[in-house]
Order: sequence, then structure tokens, then C-alpha cells
Amino acid sequence: MNTEKDFSPLTPNIVRALNDKLYEKRKVAALEIEKLVREFVAQNNSTQIRHVIQILASEFALSQHPHSRKGGLIGLAACSIALGKDSGLYLKELIEPVLTCFNDSDSRLRYYACEALYNIVKVARGAVLPHFNVLFDGLSKLAADPDPNVKSGSELLDRLLKDIVTESNKFDLVAFVPLLRERIYSNNQYARQFIISWILVLESVPDINLLDYLPEILDGLFQILGDGSKEIRRMCEVVLGEFLKEIKKTPSSVKFAEMANILVIHSNDLIQLTAMTWMREFIQLAGRVVLPYSSGILTAVLPCLSYDDRKKSTKEVASACNHSLMKLITPEDDEDEDTQSTVSPPREGNSLNTSQDSVGFSNISFFTAAGVDRIQVTLDLDGIVQVLDRHLHDSSTGMMTRIAVLKWLYHLYIKTPRKMFRHTDSLFPMLLKTLSDESDEVILKDLEVLAEIASSPAGQTDNSLSCDGKSEVHSDQPVSNLYSVTGSKVVDSSPSTPSMNSYFYKFMINLLNFTLGFVVHYLLSLRSLICLSPPFLYRQLCLLLHAENIFHSMADILLKEEDLKFASTMVQTLNTILLTSAELFQLRNQLKDLHTQESCTLFCCLYRSWCHNPVATVSLCFLTQNYRHAYDLIQKFGDLEVTVDFLMEVDKLVQLIESPIFTYLRLQLLDVENNPYLIKALYGLLMLLPQSQAFQLLSNRLSCVPNPEDDSQECGAKRPTQAHMDYGELLEHFDRVQSKHLEVRHQRAGRANHPDRKLLL
Repeated sequence: MNTEKDFSPLTPNIVRALNDKLYEKRKVAALEIEKLVREFVAQNNSTQIRHVIQILASEFALSQHPHSRKGGLIGLAACSIALGKDSGLYLKELIEPVLTCFNDSDSRLRYYACEALYNIVKVARGAVLPHFNVLFDGLSKLAADPDPNVKSGSELLDRLLKDIVTESNKFDLVAFVPLLRERIYSNNQYARQFIISWILVLESVPDINLLDYLPEILDGLFQILGDGSKEIRRMCEVVLGEFLKEIKKTPSSVKFAEMANILVIHSNDLIQLTAMTWMREFIQLAGRVVLPYSSGILTAVLPCLSYDDRKKSTKEVASACNHSLMKLITPEDDEDEDTQSTVSPPREGNSLNTSQDSVGFSNISFFTAAGVDRIQVTLDLDGIVQVLDRHLHDSSTGMMTRIAVLKWLYHLYIKTPRKMFRHTDSLFPMLLKTLSDESDEVILKDLEVLAEIASSPAGQTDNSLSCDGKSEVHSDQPVSNLYSVTGSKVVDSSPSTPSMNSYFYKFMINLLNFTLGFVVHYLLSLRSLICLSPPFLYRQLCLLLHAENIFHSMADILLKEEDLKFASTMVQTLNTILLTSAELFQLRNQLKDLHTQESCTLFCCLYRSWCHNPVATVSLCFLTQNYRHAYDLIQKFGDLEVTVDFLMEVDKLVQLIESPIFTYLRLQLLDVENNPYLIKALYGLLMLLPQSQAFQLLSNRLSCVPNPEDDSQECGAKRPTQAHMDYGELLEHFDRVQSKHLEVRHQRAGRANHPDRKLLL
């Protein structure tokens, strides 16, 4: 650039700084330009303003030198800022050179152009709308820019322009549609995403009626619907859905004839989609009148929910049908049939002729809106349950369909619990079997259904009989002999869980059976399972049901368990969940200070089952601050068989003592006088451990304990709320349980060494 050329009113210093390669110097020049233009604005000197803009455009922004172009861009932005509300008078001169730089080969320059145009548009706001087409054209190109910084800058400008269009009532849709029609056929996914986002914005503006021009862009929309990007397809489906809403609101203004051929062209797989769309409209228009035909509708809808992306539109419409149908069911459907008036079924029958690929409507009666308001119907609950049960049993049922089935069952148990409990005996075994599903989502939804069944007041029936009328088998039997997925025996509700119904205890027993099956399958396969692990199941159950009920019932059941190895493993698992899971925070606090009779009862219940695992029993005593009892238990460890597994459990307990869960315990070590048995118990653990990392960890912790002022004085912390507990009886129970474990181990060892071992096995 010729530096001796006259650029007045720009000073030589400004010109020199605009040409500088450093951004900071160009920025200083921009501030000087802003100050200069403000003076011209104050003087109302439009001639000089245009002269400055013309110099910045022709001599800088359109220069061959890259640094000069950058200087011109920041200078034009400075002019716009200085002009403020008057910038609308000069927008053509400000915008055109900036848009030219959108095509620059230098990505940094394209970014600076975005930045400059953003500042210009931000100042001008609605005044830029007459220039909208050229702005849109430039942005549509930058939407596909390979440079991420440029793309990010264009997105900021794009959002600003959308805000302006949304706020304004002067948008020229007629002038814009031809450009939109041209750009909508772009094959670039970013350009398509840009186009769809703008159509969605324009469709949301009340003052813009894009529906009148839908025939001109519908073909392009259907082509975008086949894009390889899932996100773009989703956006396009949203747009088409919005247009469909408008069509339903104002059908008289829709140009159906002009769009008919477009639909034919894109009807490769529209047969089922169209049927589902009509079904959705029918459900929405007829309302509860469809309830007598709900089993037929579900037969058609449910399989579609597991379609892949090749039939994504059909899947979404089917999902809408499913959702709309579910919303029609209300608590009044739980009333007896003789309290409801029913709709006479149509002559052809009251079920839908449905198939995997098409839906027929010849058997559905259509009613006028007035007729719908006057008619009450009876829910075809038996038919619905039959359909849901069939899909749950079918091994070929897709994951999304299984989830939908479980959502339906949960919804029905919420809305119509009394009627649904008539089907629970037939549904319950399959729901338990579904816990081993390969999908985490299915298992979580299945847990919700089972939790609702277990806690529903509608399931609290006469305890003397089971739901199928058979005599109940009480819970003094081992888990393996109680109600199973395939068995017919049942048990009554646990006395420790009064808020639950009889199915709660059955559920807990079967959950233990499931856990046992999980362990066996794992040992046989020696590989990780696809399904969720039992600890996760129990944590989820503690969120769905009361954690106290879960642990109380599990302790009751495990107390009678004959498989002592499994009982010990299960106690270890439950103890880990109790001590580490965030879901059990409230239960831990309840046990931490045994202030109430209920908390003491819970502790004793857990303790008796926890005795299957000595280390878990000690950790429970630590949690409940029963330090003297913990010390007494550790004293008995010398009589136990100390195995490697036993020492590993002690190691884990030491690690837990260092965790946040036992912060209060570590702080109590400061009060040596009132917690002597805590210190003795920890030293007992230390003596059990070999010289290991856990030994060093606990030894270092105990070395921090201060020396008591009077070693001869020994007084335990006063806990009057625990005085009524018989700790001697608890110790005797511990001894009995450990004797059983020792006897079982000796029996196993004897069988292993028996000369006829093969015959015994």
C-alpha cells in the first residue's frame, strides 16, 4: 500500500497502525477511528463519514495485503460502533466489504470478518433486515467452513441474527423464500443444519407464516430427512412436526394439492408411517373412545418402538401414539365396571386388525366431538395386560419395546392398582426374570415396576392367603426353599416391613435367588456379565423403596439361609453397600446414633445376619459406635479360622476406616478417656494383620492417638439409649453362627479328602 497516499481524514498514524501486523496496534487505530467518526456524527457530517467508510473498504478491507484487510475490518466495525443507531444509513457500505472477506483464503481473516460483521449487526439490530438475504447467503457458506474458529464465530453471528429476526415484525419472507429454496438443496451436512435451524426459527415467529411457502421447500426438507447425520435428521423431523402442527391448526389454508406429488416422490416407506400418523390423530381426536381398542393399538404400536434409523419416522409417530394412549388412562378406570357406562363396540368387532407393516382402521368407530364428551368407556385392561405380557415373554422383542412395556405396567399399577393386582401373580415371575435382561435401562425400569408392586397399598391383602388363594409358607425356611421365579410357594410380608405388602417379601427372596444365580453363572463362565451387578440393583432399590425396609427384610431372610457361604458373601456385599453408597446416607445416620427403639431394633436385626461375616459384624459395630462390643468380638477372632480371605476383609475394613464414612470415628480417637474400647478394638485389628500396607496405615493412625492423662481411669462413653440391648445374647448368637460356619467348612474339607470323593460329588 502506498503510505504516501492521502487517506484524510484518517491520520498517518491511524493508517500506519491499521497496516500493522500486530492486533493490538490495529485495535488502537480502531479506537481512534471510532473517536473520529463520533465527531463527524456530532457535526452531522455524513459526507466525511461515507468518505471514511469508503477508504476503509476500498483501501484496506479489499486490499491485497492481509494485514491491511484485517485493519480495514476492525476499522469498519469501529465505524459502526461510533455511528450507533445511525449505522442503518450506511449498512450497505459497511456490510459488503466485510462479506467479501468471508471468501478469503486466510482462515484468520475470515474469522476477523465474522467478528467485524457481528459488531456491525449488533449495533444496527433491526436495520439489517433489508440486507438479510446477503447476510444469510454469507452465513450459509461459513456454516460449512473447515476452520473451527471461523465456524464458531459464524455461529455467534448466526444466533444474533436469529434473535433480531425473532424480535422484528418487518421480516421480508417473500424475498427470502427463493434464496431458502435454493440453499435447501445443499448436500453439506453443516449447511443443511444451518438451513434447518433457520426454518425452525422462522416457523416459531408468530408474525411469519412460513406454511404458505411449504410447497416450495417441502421437497428439500424430505431430502434432508435422509441425511446421514442423526442430529440433522432429528432437527428435520422437528421442523416437519412443527409444520404438521400448523397444518392441523389451519387445514383450510394448506395447499394440499401442491404438496401431494412431493409426498408421493418421498413415499418409499410411508405406508406404515401414514397409518401410524392417522392413528395418532385418531387417538388425539377421539380421546377415551379408543380405550376399548387399546390392546389392538398396542399390538401395532409396540413393535415399531424398536425400529432402527431406517424407520425412524415411523418409530417416533408410534411413540407419540403410545404416549397419547397412555395419557388416556385415569384413576377412574380402577373403578368397578358396574359404576361405569360403556360404549357399545362397533358391529365389526372391537379390536384392530393390525400387522407388522400396516394398520387397518375398518374396525374402529368414529365419533363426533360432541359424542365423545358424552360417552364413558371401560378400559380393556385384560387385553392390554395380555399384549404386554406377550411382548415381555417374546425373546425377539426389541429393547425399546421392552422398556415401553414396563412403562405401561408401571403406569397401570399407578393408575389402576386394584385391577392390576388381579394380574400380578401371572406377571410377577416374568418381571423377576427380566432382572437378568442384557439392557441396563430395561432392568432399571423393571425395578421400578417391582418396587411399585411391592409398596402398593392395593397389594395389602389378607395375609392368611396368597394372591392365588393358596396357604402361605412362612419365612422360617431357607431362601432356596421359598418362593422362586418358577415355584408356587409364597411367604407373608415381613413383620419388620409393615409399610410393604406381601409381594415385597417375595421380591426380596427372589432377588436373593437372582443374586445367587448371578454368582453361580459368574463362576461358571469366569467372565464379566452383561447384566447389572446385584450391588447396583440393591442401591437402586434403596432409591425406589425405603432403605430400612430393604435391609431389614434381607437380614430376616439371610438369617434363615442354609447356604452359609452364600450368606456370608451376601452380608459382605450388603455391608459394603451400607457403608459406601450415597443412597444409604440417611440409613447410616439412623444407625450411627441408636437413640430410638426402632434404630436399636434395626441394629439387632442386622447384627444377627451380619454374624455370618465376622469382619462385617465388627464394621457394623463401628458404624453404630458399639466400640466395647466390637472389642469383645475381635477378642473372639483368635478362635476363628483366619484365612487369606478373612485377612483381606480386615484389610478392606482398615481402608474404610480411613474413608469419609468414618470421619466421626477417627475424631473420637482424640477423646481417649471416653473411647478406650475403640482404641483397643483398632489395636485388635492391628494385631490380626500381617506386616502389610494396611498394617502400616492403621499403625500410623493409632500413633496419632494422644496419651491419656490417667491410664488407670477407664470409663466408656455413656450411651443410655443402648442400655436395654442384651450384648451378652448378641455375643452368644455370634458364637453360634460361627460354630455353624466352622462345621460346614469341616464337612466340605472332609468331602474333599474322602477316598470316594468322586462318588460324593
